[in-house]
Amino acid sequence: MLRRTSRTLPAINLVLRLFQRRTDPGAAYDRLLDRHDIDEAADPGFHAGMRVLLGQAAAVDNLSPLGWFSFYSDVEGRLRNRARIRGLLDQYPEIRRTPIRAPIIVVGLPRTATTLTHHILAGVKGVRGPQLWELMHTSLALPDHERRQVIRSVDAAMSMVTRLAPAMRVIHPQRATLPDECAFFLPHGEQHLARAPMPAYEHWLRTEHDFAPDYAYLKEGLQVLQYGRPATRWVLKCPTHLGRLPLLMSQFPDATIVWTHRDPVTVMGSICSLVETSRAMHLRRLGDADRRDIGRMALTTMSGLVERARTDRLTIPPAQIIDVPYPLLTADPLAVIEQLYGLLGLRWTDTDAERVASVERRGTGRRHEYGLDQYGVTEADIAAAFGDYAGLADRNRIG
Repeated sequence: MLRRTSRTLPAINLVLRLFQRRTDPGAAYDRLLDRHDIDEAADPGFHAGMRVLLGQAAAVDNLSPLGWFSFYSDVEGRLRNRARIRGLLDQYPEIRRTPIRAPIIVVGLPRTATTLTHHILAGVKGVRGPQLWELMHTSLALPDHERRQVIRSVDAAMSMVTRLAPAMRVIHPQRATLPDECAFFLPHGEQHLARAPMPAYEHWLRTEHDFAPDYAYLKEGLQVLQYGRPATRWVLKCPTHLGRLPLLMSQFPDATIVWTHRDPVTVMGSICSLVETSRAMHLRRLGDADRRDIGRMALTTMSGLVERARTDRLTIPPAQIIDVPYPLLTADPLAVIEQLYGLLGLRWTDTDAERVASVERRGTGRRHEYGLDQYGVTEADIAAAFGDYAGLADRNRIG
């Protein structure tokens, strides 16, 4: 296993500390608005939420200078992309009428082959997933030289992440031109908790935040990417969609949900390790209490998402949900993916068979499985949190 974080991280934090101010997150947010000439009054709900996120990040006592830089840069990127999308919608109102037809949406706990499924489906002729650079720099078709410049910039940022946290090359590799999670279009969600413990933000997500505008914005982002381009069928992926299926279906009523299932006992250690790697890059130190908090947060969050999805799926026509059990997928990927194609109305060809086999072979060398003890979580805890989901995950059958 590669190191979680680089040996140069302390020196980087020392340098960043000399140039940073995070004592007043409100003033820091104001500076971002001024820098990019953004009118807060034109989009008050969005900016109020971003102020909550940045304020909660600033309140983390253990946040490192790099951690603050990461949150601040992320918020800045979201502000700029939001302004870009809003500007295009104002300039071309017809974008809002661009249809997003029958999207395929991959959901499931992390480490359940959602990325594999997403990438395979995104390679089908006539289907595509939003690439990472498009999610971070959403625009109409760009001239080639501008597109290449954006891609180089995003790849440079991803390269920096893997230099600072080498383990990410194995756990969660990302490239500008690969399909990525549409969480980049969602201003808020549990993904932000992977960087730092923010209990007040966690509570705010559960009890106060209205996710409906976030999902309307997800559709708007796709409409911008679709406008003026050849018709396509989108394939999206995000684990946190599990907790908001009704909102997802309200924006995409003809969507098909592909839900990958796996016994949570087999994935919780890996999920916790992923969060630990991310937090190790963003916090000054990680102790036993921090790892136990990772276990608590991951167990609470993941079981909550699954429980809501199990209830909410009852409101969705059964034909619009396809259950894919992980054991079956890994035992015979070609047969399962071919069947999945048929259920999605996609044409299976020899080329697809060769591509799926190639993707599966490339994935066989990447393993990231960790135990639970260090995170204060037991198999009994998982069983209590998820109830009978483990048995359902093994019994579900595609089709």
